[in-house]
Amino acid sequence: MTISPTSSPGARLHRSELAVPAIRPELFPKAAAGPADAVFLDLEDSVPEAEKDRARANAVAAVRDLDWGRKILAVRVNGLDTPHFYKDLIALLAVGGDRLDIIMVPKVGDPREPFAVDLLASQIEANANRARRVGLGLVIETAKGLANVEAIATASPRTESLHLGVADLAASLGMRTTAIGGLNPDYATTAGLMDPWHFALARVITAARAAGLRPIDGPYGDFRDTEGLEAATRRARALGAEGKMAIHPGQVATLNAAFQPGEAEVAQARRVLAAMEAGRQEGRAAVALDGRLLDIASIRQAEALVAKAERI
Repeated sequence: MTISPTSSPGARLHRSELAVPAIRPELFPKAAAGPADAVFLDLEDSVPEAEKDRARANAVAAVRDLDWGRKILAVRVNGLDTPHFYKDLIALLAVGGDRLDIIMVPKVGDPREPFAVDLLASQIEANANRARRVGLGLVIETAKGLANVEAIATASPRTESLHLGVADLAASLGMRTTAIGGLNPDYATTAGLMDPWHFALARVITAARAAGLRPIDGPYGDFRDTEGLEAATRRARALGAEGKMAIHPGQVATLNAAFQPGEAEVAQARRVLAAMEAGRQEGRAAVALDGRLLDIASIRQAEALVAKAERI
């Protein structure tokens, strides 16, 4: 038996992704009404073992009963190596209604894991007569997952996004830190601090973009450090990340602003498209604008930027 292909959901706005513990239902309405582009209700790390069943019931009710508007709505389930995973997936897809957009799968280390999730989801959806297929968001947060990220990214046609999980990845790699994201004073040269997450994030972004997925950077743990968050977000944006996780609602505005194209950027992109169209009508594949050469690749970059601005 093989998994069935699913059609692409199309581009989604995914600048900010707010984590909300499923054990805290009083937070759900604020998250639903808030400015985050995406919200994921967490059944995994933020929920004590004794509260797993209650958190699952909270998440199912929230998916089914709350108005989440046009947000990406996700639930991070427990790992495949736990006794909770299959119960999470069955409850969310069989009785949770059709609103859920994404199942976030934590600690993915092997391409067989998203394949297995896809297979079980297909069976549940068929039996529940679910109106639309759920997508997958895969969290890369172990050394094994990072080593296999290219194969993981293409393992299931349901997959929409790859997410970097910095805290567990730090533990898996044996990094000498207890911080969640950000810089490490020991990782530096005489020129200054370097970003210890550069390699992992660049690899996740490359694998995601090669597979047509959205790459989402991991969270920044010190929610009081706005300056550090802004710097980390700029680095992620420069590498090509689509958005970043937030562990506190106060971080969302910073992420939305950072990943939103500026007015000057959008105006320049429109000028690029206009110049290339004029060149095309004259039979040219490349044109000069403001002393810089533009070609087909310039069109793709400009179109992507304009499209994101229009979605916002």
